[in-house]
Amino acid sequence: MPVLPEHFLQSLKDTPGFDLHSFLQAHEVPQQTPSIRINPAKQVDVSHFKSRADSVPWSSHGYYLSGRPSYTFDPLFHAGCYYVQEASSMFLEQALKQTVDLTQSIKVLDLCAAPGGKSTHIQSLISADSILVSNEVIKKRAGILKQNIIKWGGNNVIVTNNYPQHFARLQGFFDVIVVDAPCSGSGLFRKDTEAINEWSPENVQLCCGRQQRILADIIPSLSEGGILIYSTCSYSIEENEEIADWIAKEFDLQSLQIKTERGWDIVETVSEKEHCFGYRFYPDKVKGEGFFLSCFRKIKPEPEKKYKSSKPGLLSIKEKAVIKPWIKNVDVDFINHGNTVFAFPSSQIQLLTQVQSHLYLQYAGTTIGEIIRDKLIPDHAFALSTIIAQNVSSINLNFEQAIEYLQKKDVEIEVKLTGWQLVRYKDFNLGWINALGNRINNYYPKEMRILKQYNTGSFEK
Repeated sequence: MPVLPEHFLQSLKDTPGFDLHSFLQAHEVPQQTPSIRINPAKQVDVSHFKSRADSVPWSSHGYYLSGRPSYTFDPLFHAGCYYVQEASSMFLEQALKQTVDLTQSIKVLDLCAAPGGKSTHIQSLISADSILVSNEVIKKRAGILKQNIIKWGGNNVIVTNNYPQHFARLQGFFDVIVVDAPCSGSGLFRKDTEAINEWSPENVQLCCGRQQRILADIIPSLSEGGILIYSTCSYSIEENEEIADWIAKEFDLQSLQIKTERGWDIVETVSEKEHCFGYRFYPDKVKGEGFFLSCFRKIKPEPEKKYKSSKPGLLSIKEKAVIKPWIKNVDVDFINHGNTVFAFPSSQIQLLTQVQSHLYLQYAGTTIGEIIRDKLIPDHAFALSTIIAQNVSSINLNFEQAIEYLQKKDVEIEVKLTGWQLVRYKDFNLGWINALGNRINNYYPKEMRILKQYNTGSFEK
């Protein structure tokens, strides 16, 4: 490991929970404990992970792996059965469970969402009649976010590509806002050694200013009684406890305490000025990387505002009849946007149109496909969704065939039927093929295909 900057270590000497000797020892070796979070909607058996170790104690579906496999060559990774996520950041689950009634219909915004770890986590925790707006300001990263949301398979997520200030159009709209703020990145030094060279006191100050601007733009969008969850992957007090103080003082938000267990070794801090609670993760104390989280409740009411909404283009009875055999009996409406049909929870259609009227949408719900000459041309997102019917024609692939399919190669398989069929691995959907008698067309999306060649570091051999 490169040497940690002396200015950095000096800045941490009075930080609560910081122990220089054990901290340096933890940074002498790269991150050793990979972690994943299983998708509860797809219910993969944890025995699939041959190197499984222990559960992540603060997450109901988080697991540590004792070895680091090649996720690229695990078909179930591409099927959206799990997400590779840093264990410390899974503490978001405790923040949500302890401050929000997740059985109710709520509106959640994940503001800085790419690549999708926290968004997929949130989607697994909220109720089916809640909605999640998952936003990323950088367009390329928003595309990656969209892919991960599609793989996760939920139909109550809206992916947007907007700047924080654009959310002022939705004043008092959200019940929960999660801001995993851009930061100096010191908590990830073990994972990303380049971040060490980029760290400086000046960069910390630049990040603080950016964090304040983001929060000032977004807090008006939080409803009265709503919950703000602020987090960083930084150790700097300036980006953590001092920002918490600033939030409480500037916006009159109430700091909330989160219960932790003694054996978790999470360090609870109380800020100096406004006495805000914060939660620090140190790699010499927890099995995870550096992380900070703080929660607030908004007390100040926002003026009532009516939001624009439009009537969506719902499918005709005839078009619904085309789709019906492909869909589970779930409470969704089908919307025709251009030539594409997508599904969204029926109870939240008005909220969708309100969001669409004020923000730039990248994706929403589940794309079902196109109806052409009274036939459905199914979309890849539909294959990975949780609303697709169990009786749709399908074929299970072995490991070698699954990798070839995910590389978008011609797959030699024997099919008994012609037409559109799901391809699966261990009964989990990977995508579509179209069997045309003399050939089989592989419809795995080009932009999602595996570019590497298979190697022996994968899950299977």
